[in-house]
Amino acid sequence: MNKETKGHLHPITQIIREIYPVFQELGFQIADGPELEDEFHNFDALNVPKDHPARDMQDTFWIKQNGKIKMENGTDTIKADRMVLRTHTSSVQIRFMENNKPPIRIVVPGKVYRNEATDSTHEAQFYQLEALYVDKNVTLAHLKGVLETMFKRIFGEDVVIRFRPSFFPFTEPSVEVDMQWKGKWLEMGGAGLVHPNVFKSVGIDPNIYQGFAFGFGLDRVAMLKFGIDDVRYNYTGDLRLINQF
Repeated sequence: MNKETKGHLHPITQIIREIYPVFQELGFQIADGPELEDEFHNFDALNVPKDHPARDMQDTFWIKQNGKIKMENGTDTIKADRMVLRTHTSSVQIRFMENNKPPIRIVVPGKVYRNEATDSTHEAQFYQLEALYVDKNVTLAHLKGVLETMFKRIFGEDVVIRFRPSFFPFTEPSVEVDMQWKGKWLEMGGAGLVHPNVFKSVGIDPNIYQGFAFGFGLDRVAMLKFGIDDVRYNYTGDLRLINQF
């Protein structure tokens, strides 16, 4: 009798399943949202200026569609909605804050899209994981503690991380997160304290609450963890890659 042949989990799926328990132990819950997103949730509510380069066609997949909206007098009209394939999972953070009061602890994994040329380290679609923590008296120390816990669980107790000053419209202050890996410093993602304008856009008082947010590419984590040297291999469906895991 032949043995039953078992399937294989994709390396990105393996990374997601490895990360989930870390955040659950820290009191975070999983949140999800649409990949086809409106301009408000993807840009406006995240304090991204109207003239920001991220809104340009070279960075964003814009999708124009006609949709009906209900007017105050009860009649329907046609509106050209500006929709995008979400460029980050931060839009899910906005949707969650619109419908939930602090304290908030969520982690948001999902596929995102960028209109850019592909090479061994860049893809037009990739998986991202973001986290949001909103409460009173939140500091950068809380942010670093969560990040250190996560990266040590994935890559080992010897991992060291550092913050470098940066700029993102939706955080202030903003930092780049580097991890020391095999003697080199590697940029892993962006982070910072939630900008007061983001809280105002969802009706949370920034004078009472603070928060941190961070995001990084799961593809990059999988490449480092499993020694994959080309991000495009993750999306070819080639079983010669999957069967190794």
